[in-house]
Amino acid sequence: MSFEHLPDGLGIGISTPRLTWTLPTGGGSQESYELELARSGRIDRTGRVVSRDQVLVAWPGTPLTSRERVTVRVRVWTAHAAAPSDWSEPSGVEAGLLDVADWNAVPVGADWDEDPAADRRPARVRKDFRLDRPVTRARLYITGHGLYEAEINGRRVGDDILAPGWTVYPHRLRYRTHDVTGHLVEGGNAIGAWLGDGWYRGKYGFDGGTRNIYGTDQALLAQLEVTYDDGATFFLATDGTWSAAPGPILTSGLYEGETFDARLHDPDWSTPAGAAAGEWTPVRAGSRDLGTLVAPLGPPVRCTEEIGPVAVTRTGDDRHLLDFGQNLVGRLRLTLDGPAGTAVTLRHAEVLQDGELARRPLREAHATDTLILSGRGPLTWEPRFTLHGFRYAEVSGWTDDLTAHMVTARVYHTDMRRTGWFECSDALVNRLHENVVWSMRGNFVDIPTDCPQRDERLGWTGDIQVFAPTASFLYDCAGMLDSWLTDVGLEQLPDGTIPWYVPVIPGEPTWTPIHPGAAWGDVATLTPWTIYQRFGDLDVLRRHYPMAKAWVELVEGLAGPTRLWDTGFQLGDWLDPAAPPDDPAAGRTDRYLVATAYFAHSAHHLALTAAELGDGADAERYSALAGEAADAFRRRYVLPSGRMTSDSPTAYAVALAFDLLTPSQRQPAGDRLAQLVVEDDARIATGFVGTPLVCDALTDTGHLDTAYRLLLQTQCPSWLYTVTMGATTIWERWDSLRPDGTLNPGGMTSFNHYALGAVADWLHRVVGGITAAAPGYRKIVLRPRPGGGITWARTRHETPYGTVSMSWETTATGLTAGIVVPEGCEAIAELPGCTPIALGPGEHILNTAELAMKAA
Repeated sequence: MSFEHLPDGLGIGISTPRLTWTLPTGGGSQESYELELARSGRIDRTGRVVSRDQVLVAWPGTPLTSRERVTVRVRVWTAHAAAPSDWSEPSGVEAGLLDVADWNAVPVGADWDEDPAADRRPARVRKDFRLDRPVTRARLYITGHGLYEAEINGRRVGDDILAPGWTVYPHRLRYRTHDVTGHLVEGGNAIGAWLGDGWYRGKYGFDGGTRNIYGTDQALLAQLEVTYDDGATFFLATDGTWSAAPGPILTSGLYEGETFDARLHDPDWSTPAGAAAGEWTPVRAGSRDLGTLVAPLGPPVRCTEEIGPVAVTRTGDDRHLLDFGQNLVGRLRLTLDGPAGTAVTLRHAEVLQDGELARRPLREAHATDTLILSGRGPLTWEPRFTLHGFRYAEVSGWTDDLTAHMVTARVYHTDMRRTGWFECSDALVNRLHENVVWSMRGNFVDIPTDCPQRDERLGWTGDIQVFAPTASFLYDCAGMLDSWLTDVGLEQLPDGTIPWYVPVIPGEPTWTPIHPGAAWGDVATLTPWTIYQRFGDLDVLRRHYPMAKAWVELVEGLAGPTRLWDTGFQLGDWLDPAAPPDDPAAGRTDRYLVATAYFAHSAHHLALTAAELGDGADAERYSALAGEAADAFRRRYVLPSGRMTSDSPTAYAVALAFDLLTPSQRQPAGDRLAQLVVEDDARIATGFVGTPLVCDALTDTGHLDTAYRLLLQTQCPSWLYTVTMGATTIWERWDSLRPDGTLNPGGMTSFNHYALGAVADWLHRVVGGITAAAPGYRKIVLRPRPGGGITWARTRHETPYGTVSMSWETTATGLTAGIVVPEGCEAIAELPGCTPIALGPGEHILNTAELAMKAA
């Protein structure tokens, strides 16, 4: 049993959370279910409900009230069972603070003068309190302006970092609920928090960054609620009675890195003894619209892996170069013991140039951490309020030997549940897929970012729009993306314009003021649809429908009666490899062709969304609009010969994948696309728009062999070129590292950028053979299409209903496939050369030779 899209039900912000459960293995399809809710000393049961629904089922009882905890169980009746299943294990869901009136806290922070235009030393805040009897339950509801890490009695609360994450703070500030029962003792206690600038007031963005985007205050807002064993309660909220003092963190920034002076650190600061140490002064109490506090829709950012260096090389008297063998996003943890005042500096980079850290691609992100030792014995330390993208690190200021066991890279990202896997007989393709996974991990850090290392790290709408199908296979990212799309809607301009990136920060002169742009703005229509298709969440469509509708109606107005969107600023097929390094939008494809194609595509998906929501009038209106835009597209961009005015792979890929051509035009267009690919020796000639579509366009027009040639090319530009050059993540540019080993000279050269890894969705569906044929994979098409000399593939996905997998290999007589269909689902197996076969839940072994004999 699970609740909404959350990893657990603690602190949920929805009074009627939807329920999802998976069926017992081998039980067959569900015919009915019964839910049991244990709440406030009573048991409520629904009785037997005749329904096949088991994903995001409506809450069956009265709504939760603030702080209320309910235990839920389910049992099911399946087709061939005489009796119901056993009850599921109990799962607890507990509401957070659902009403503004539940909050008594105010933001508190340092009350000393600061220069808002300069780096500011972060504060710590604390409060002593007493508990006069045993505790049975305690909850900490916590958030802040900036970043925070809380401690109670010297013990860290939770394991999330960069809390409360990045939202459109004036409208939505997340709070999180922690069970802190085990932190408390009878008698004297203390609570405290480290504070950091983060996105709230730190320097962030382009061209030197902008400070204080959301405010100048750095503050904690927290509420501790304790229940004693006799039922009495104790409340402690942040208010003017708390104290503040400068902490041992001297400077901290997401781009800049962090400086920590261990000489200034008293490890007992968050215990009752800590009040006597340090210069604690009264806090300044601020204000906050408590109606903007919201509970999370997805998991927080956590450490998900630790990696040791594969090589440590001394490069000078006090310098060591570390190679972790993997481009990752995270921080270093050091264990050192040295004289007081020894300053050890850590610098980071994704690649080396001439044996040194290649720092130019970071632009103004200094990515430098400094530890000043206390001389009081061994110290284990890592920064708190920063994050870096790196494979290599240089440690300077340490004259002794530095060994691998003294340093660890800790990998951080939103702690989503992994749901998708792929591997095949080609080792380079496997590495490519692994690179896609690592790039997703590094860029799903509370919001979906473009890159994790340089002075950018923004929620670019176009990048996730093209990558969402891949992301939704690899990880359960529905809650995280739903939360981010909520912010997209909040940042949408009154005329319907979708910003280039969300949350919006200054980006003069190119990105501010904001202009509507195709492919980027279409995140409003296409990404909610992807989430619905992959996770079966109709409410995502419902909640984001107004945003999608406003976007399409804006473009309708911009296109006018001609239905051609052929004016205004457009990025087109961004980063087409033919574009010059200093002008990534100058590709081979007419950018207005791309814009009009996306207009038709978004209008079509808006019509589909309206139909799913039961709005027949809107469905009819936007379907007609999509048809008009498609007609206009053909009139303007398709020549009488069947060729396109932009004779480029992206133009044909867009026209084919978006179904904008007449039946008689499709095959000539597919043939021309294949011809262009072959004439260029199957090297990539597409950018952000064309790359996710080109293999499907080839496959669907009978050119599967050409799609495989494109996939398996190793010459630049190609997907596997980057692999042969040692890439362990997806690059922003096809030639971020050139064949001669030099860096691309462009001003934007990231080595961790997932957009061009959107081809992994084709790997999962076409090579692997798993396609969702109904929302949430309730119906599945299993259709592997081998080629390119690949002799086997194994693909697995954890759907909302359970595991679907396809494992195939070619043999002397055909193809053998091992298939698992989840309980509660149905599938169609379409193996090469065979009649489609309907499959029910369970394991299946199919052989094309045997199937051919039966058909004969």
